Amino acid sequence: MISAIVWGTGNVGRLSIRAVEAHPALKLTGVIVHDPAKAGRDAGDLAGLGRALGVTATTDIEAVLATGPQAVVYAASGDIRPDDALADINGAIRAGAVVVSPALYALYDQRNAPPEMRKAVLDAVAEGGGSLFVSGVDPGWGNDVLPLLVSGVAGTIDVIRCQEIFDYTTYDQPDSVRYLVGMGQPMDYEPPMLAATVPTMVWGGQIRLMARALGVDLDEIRETVDRLPLEDTVTTPSMGEFEKGTQGAVRFEVQGIVEGEPRIVIEHVTRIHASCAPEWPSPPDGDGAHRVIIEGEPRIEVTVEATDQEGNRAAGGNATAVGRLVGAIDWLVDAEPGLYDALDIPLRPAVGKLGGTRP
Repeated sequence: MISAIVWGTGNVGRLSIRAVEAHPALKLTGVIVHDPAKAGRDAGDLAGLGRALGVTATTDIEAVLATGPQAVVYAASGDIRPDDALADINGAIRAGAVVVSPALYALYDQRNAPPEMRKAVLDAVAEGGGSLFVSGVDPGWGNDVLPLLVSGVAGTIDVIRCQEIFDYTTYDQPDSVRYLVGMGQPMDYEPPMLAATVPTMVWGGQIRLMARALGVDLDEIRETVDRLPLEDTVTTPSMGEFEKGTQGAVRFEVQGIVEGEPRIVIEHVTRIHASCAPEWPSPPDGDGAHRVIIEGEPRIEVTVEATDQEGNRAAGGNATAVGRLVGAIDWLVDAEPGLYDALDIPLRPAVGKLGGTRP
């Protein structure tokens, strides 16, 4: 069994504990938390499993890394603390651990990452013998390996489009929804996630990675953003009221331009209620879906709907993203130390998971 720790117990961290516990090749041996109020609690409690796992959370990073874990799932956020996240991850790599994480957007396409960041990681690899694989939670595989897999059965290809389409009516993340994305804010509010260059910072690496896999040169990466106000006040079960006239829907694209045309596109369509922007793409049913569309001959469309036990599609999508990361750990442990991306890590059958049993 591969000893693995989970660092961070927010939305991604809770799912990571569950994924490690479910993986037949992994054994959860530690959990690192930032909030002292979580210290001393059992990992099963923090993950909402309804049973104890016999692993107690701690704020003592050095003590956990000193136990020599073979793998670290770094689930702490890097959105507003990328330098701290990089330092944490490099510390784990120097301790000899394989690290998987969604925290560092710039490393989605590690070959084209900022040279100073790439050098810092490779120096840590050389010093400690660990490895790093970064993939997104939107989910990453929906914006890299899935469209590339589908492209392999296409005839001619005009455009590859990856869509995330979500209705946040039942979502319970008010800070992200109201302030990062701007739902319920006046139309003159400037949401941080939609500020110029931010979508490219987050998703540009996936555009570049797909271009590299497809053997095409990008002219540039462009962004488009559309926002629409609510026509009526709506009330959501978890986040309360969103007033008429405030932002109710967002649609943006990150476009990889090839020979002057958008050929590789990552598109997000987000609503606070199903009644918003009915003319925009909608999920087949429920509150969300991920979709890959190959425009060409033939036209190919693949829709993925992942749902958690409470029926939440956003959480289900996050769980598949975590599954991609955690599922790479045993491959990385057997591989040479290094810095890896989604094109390096194979998708493999889930050996030992069928029926929910562990060997």
